Amino acid sequence: MTSTNLTGSEKYSFNKLQKKLRRLTGRAIEDFNMIEEGDRVMVCLSGGKDSYTMLHILMSLQKSAPIHFELIAVNLDQKQPGFPEHILPEYLDGLGVPYHIINRDTYSVVKEKVPEGKTTCGLCSRLRRGTLYAFAEDIGATKIALGHHKDDIVETMFLNMFYGSRLSAMPPKLRSDDGRNIVIRPLAYCREKDITRFSEQLEFPIIPCNLCGSQENLQRQNIKAMLTEWERKNPSRIESIFTAMQNIAPSQMADTELFDFKNLELDRSGDRKDYEHADNQTIFSGNISILEKDNGVQVINFEP
Repeated sequence: MTSTNLTGSEKYSFNKLQKKLRRLTGRAIEDFNMIEEGDRVMVCLSGGKDSYTMLHILMSLQKSAPIHFELIAVNLDQKQPGFPEHILPEYLDGLGVPYHIINRDTYSVVKEKVPEGKTTCGLCSRLRRGTLYAFAEDIGATKIALGHHKDDIVETMFLNMFYGSRLSAMPPKLRSDDGRNIVIRPLAYCREKDITRFSEQLEFPIIPCNLCGSQENLQRQNIKAMLTEWERKNPSRIESIFTAMQNIAPSQMADTELFDFKNLELDRSGDRKDYEHADNQTIFSGNISILEKDNGVQVINFEP
């Protein structure tokens, strides 16, 4: 079922969903200054629901944006067995979007380097990232757009906490370590369930993500199952977690690189503000004798 043959309440529901995704994507772009005047945005298209949705929404926003920017779709064909090479070119030709298909056999490299039975996702993603970063420079792209959404970001934070002992996630905007590329995630405020509905209604030609034969990272599956259960009990849980990620107080954590705990000093200059309900307290002092007053301050001795 596509948007063109929806009728009545179905069409109303689809339009409402599309407006929601447009609004959230636009807000993320504005909040993080993801796209600027004259940007050439390389939209990384994998053939999955997230990247299709990202491209569709960015194309829609491009038409009404107050600034001019280019969109160039890019797919990396990693030469996985059974990869349907015709699907993306046919789809992108139909859209009229400029695009590039990068052909690089990272599949053989991964199979050669990773022992049988071990997950290939780590090496595969590094090879993919390096290829896309280099190609972005080659075509003069100023931003690299990836299709990660809010659920991905929250899942990654827990993955890093539970299995990497660090508090980090996927930032909506990132400068690469060498400073040569800027990655943006326009769907950072969008929920996966909305993207799934949108993708199903537009009938995107989805390409399976398991053609390499590797199972989805088991650790991520565990995190996703945990969050799904939390959401079942409290439907706003992921929203709350993501909001917390935007309200970090370094002084309330324990990272000495982010906050200077060692050099904290007392500052009792000026008048002390009254504590709440301080006039209602009584004090019992045992085994304490007052020795003297020094400049109006009582010096006390704690007796054993």
